Amino acid sequence: MTRQQGLPAYIAVTAAYWAFMLTDGALRMLVLLHFHTLGFSAVQLAWLFVLYELAGMATNLSAGWIAARFGLTFTLYAGLGLQIIALLALSQLDPAWTIGLSVAYVMAVQGLSGVAKDLAKMSAKSTVKLLAPTKGDGLFRWVAVLTGSKNAVKGLGFLLGAALLATVGFHLSVLAMAVVLSVILGAILIAMPAGLPRGRKGVKFSEVFSKSANVNWLSAARLFLFAARDVWFVVGIPIYFYAVLSDGSAAGNRAAFFLIGGFMAVWIILYGAVQAAAPRLLHAADRPESELIGSARTWATVLALVPAALALAALVAGQPAPWLTVTLIVGLLVFGGVFAINSALHSYLILAFSRQERVTMDVGFYYMANAAGRLTGTVLSGLTYQLGGLAACLGTAAVLVALSALAAGRLHPQETPGSAA
Repeated sequence: MTRQQGLPAYIAVTAAYWAFMLTDGALRMLVLLHFHTLGFSAVQLAWLFVLYELAGMATNLSAGWIAARFGLTFTLYAGLGLQIIALLALSQLDPAWTIGLSVAYVMAVQGLSGVAKDLAKMSAKSTVKLLAPTKGDGLFRWVAVLTGSKNAVKGLGFLLGAALLATVGFHLSVLAMAVVLSVILGAILIAMPAGLPRGRKGVKFSEVFSKSANVNWLSAARLFLFAARDVWFVVGIPIYFYAVLSDGSAAGNRAAFFLIGGFMAVWIILYGAVQAAAPRLLHAADRPESELIGSARTWATVLALVPAALALAALVAGQPAPWLTVTLIVGLLVFGGVFAINSALHSYLILAFSRQERVTMDVGFYYMANAAGRLTGTVLSGLTYQLGGLAACLGTAAVLVALSALAAGRLHPQETPGSAA
């Protein structure tokens, strides 16, 4: 199979991944805003997403082996199917349940959704390594387009989720998304082109643990990078904006939903656009891999300065204020742009460091670290906001990015391009 012959399969996988991420972004906003209006605390809101991230860690560790053993189409179908089940399960949530029961139920369903998301993600990302052009910056461009477009779609999902909650409510929203995703799954089951590997017998589960120092240090850098984002993104900023924008009335809540969802959507879409443009912004076609490795540390160091400055602004303000809100919006958009360059470099480097025969396992291990970072950030988001407000969230983000820069500093050029060091 040539890479050109596999292009239809890559397009089909990417389209299915887009549809999945649209529902994933919408579901996150639906759950967050719906349960915040029911009176859940910052820590309780964070707990709703804990099993989602834990499930993502376990899934990524095993998904690479599953894909190597059973094929990439299997993991894609499984991811879409589990997301449909999760959406249908959430539609059965009963408002009469106690807070404890509601939290436990939503955590379990979110765990299922976490498994689904990382099965679909691993399928899409591994496909890039197998089918992308090998000359020049072809690999960087293909992975940047996939990750950038995925995040733009997820950003639209944030806006969609907030809009659906404000118009048709929680239960009808999740049912509608389940129906749409079912149609998409049916379409790709019928019409999936040939071109993806079917898996190979005899793959050992122990192979998922990488012996490459580069893969391991890059995974550590990824963990701290995504913890630094989610420590303010998951709970802190949405609750801060809700406090600033809503007067507590039904109309005020609806307006706040749209504005919060709009900001989160713009942030994710900007992030995705910069990711897609990263090869051009970094002049990747004219730079050797060794320089791009150095850029991973440099851009992480630059990124750490942004949340540090915003944390200082929040400390100076002491309480919500118009100038602080404007500063946060501008500063977090800057954070999103610089974060996107960091993320794009990581996404390229993990594929560059992976050997062809174990790409699904290296990618799975790397995204296990990504999920561990999101889990860390999610837990810290609720805790730091409840203990020290937005300044604590942002200060913690600065420390975590600094740790990511230190881990990226341990990366080194490979002796043979495209092989593990």
